[in-house]
Amino acid sequence: MFSLCLVLSLHAQKNASVAVWLTNTDKSALFDLQNPPLRFSKTANPGLTIDVDDKQTFQPIDGFGFALTGGSAQHMVRMDPAKRASLIQELFGVAGKEIGISYLRVSIGSSDLNDHVFTYDDLPPGQTDPDMAKFSLAEDRADVIPVLKEIFKVNPKIKILGSPWTAPSWMKTNNNPKGGKLKPECYPAYARYFVKYIQGMRAEGIRIDAITVQNEPLNEKNTPSLSMSATEEADFIKNHLGPAFQAARIDTKIVLYDHNCDVPQYAISILADPQSARYVDGSGFHLYGGQIEAMSQVHDAYPRKNLYFTEQMVTGSVESRPTVNVASPVRRLIVGATRNWSRNVLLWNLAADPQNRPHTDNGGCGTCQGAITIDGSNVTRNVAYYAVAHASKFVRPGSVRIGSNNQDALPNVAFKTPGGKKVLIVVNGAQSPQTFNIRYRGSVVATTLKAGSVGTYVW
Repeated sequence: MFSLCLVLSLHAQKNASVAVWLTNTDKSALFDLQNPPLRFSKTANPGLTIDVDDKQTFQPIDGFGFALTGGSAQHMVRMDPAKRASLIQELFGVAGKEIGISYLRVSIGSSDLNDHVFTYDDLPPGQTDPDMAKFSLAEDRADVIPVLKEIFKVNPKIKILGSPWTAPSWMKTNNNPKGGKLKPECYPAYARYFVKYIQGMRAEGIRIDAITVQNEPLNEKNTPSLSMSATEEADFIKNHLGPAFQAARIDTKIVLYDHNCDVPQYAISILADPQSARYVDGSGFHLYGGQIEAMSQVHDAYPRKNLYFTEQMVTGSVESRPTVNVASPVRRLIVGATRNWSRNVLLWNLAADPQNRPHTDNGGCGTCQGAITIDGSNVTRNVAYYAVAHASKFVRPGSVRIGSNNQDALPNVAFKTPGGKKVLIVVNGAQSPQTFNIRYRGSVVATTLKAGSVGTYVW
């Protein structure tokens, strides 16, 4: 009986079909399902072979997505309601060509992609509010919260990461939204600020899965921003934020650092402190500086702590240009971050208008294009949209990264989904077409990617 089952299993694998979703640099395919599907056989073509091995397992996956900035939500909430509903379904659903975004980042207070600066406890000069009596989510009720509620109707399990750009100015050494440090005497109040935020969002029906302590703590150039050294962040976590979460029975994950890959020692130094590390789930990284392999450096030092890729801007219009470069962001971020232990990949940001607005003055990002461009109720899709789609639709939360041999000519990453499907994302970053084999459990699929193309293979 065992032999018969083995033969039937091998026969089924040999005849299994492989769905291919393709984006070509010449736009002949833009995240399109190819027909007919590929079929496994026993015959391999000459050329490179990508071996997929689901006996090798690595980190679980929480999801893929974008930052739902205040500006993104502002554009969406102003759309025609029917068109907004259709867009949200396309972005967060999984049927047809819907792209299945499963993870979002939101700002705690405003980011530099809001049309004005605010926190949830802004006060006139000279006043303080250590007990958070005047804390209010009123600003977010105008756009972020209603948009999130519509998103939750399409995907009730979507994960949300919250990140602050600044503390309220009265808590800061310079009494200004831009730059400055958190006053040591305000550490307890700021910990209560986080607790109030998580509880307030929960009262709105929005669960915050994780928070980062400070967006880009080594960058004082944004408006708003806040400088926080590793020593200061460790102190805040172990003596204030962690105990405050524990006392309030908050299970929201605490993620430290949330800045570039060029200073992995920031995260490592905090994780080396057992009193801080006990409250920390993991570390977050951006890639405006450094190398993505820094994430593996942190993993190797503290393998029991998780890693998250929390921000990177990807620009490039699609409709107005003859070619589209999806290969680069998929290689660097989707493949690069997950092969270096990240549980997620979040790009910056979901939506802006044709002039990349809104953004704050004196330190807001005027070049931050959205994954989608919203002009009134009209929507166009940009490079970041397609880059994330190649992962988000298929690599659902609860998937696990599995083994695949990474080829220099064909960067790739493989996953096994909760339903048992295998997903292989392959990039041809070369200047010529690449014919290659995908081998899984002794069966082979032969296929070709054009120069600059990205393929997602699902079986």
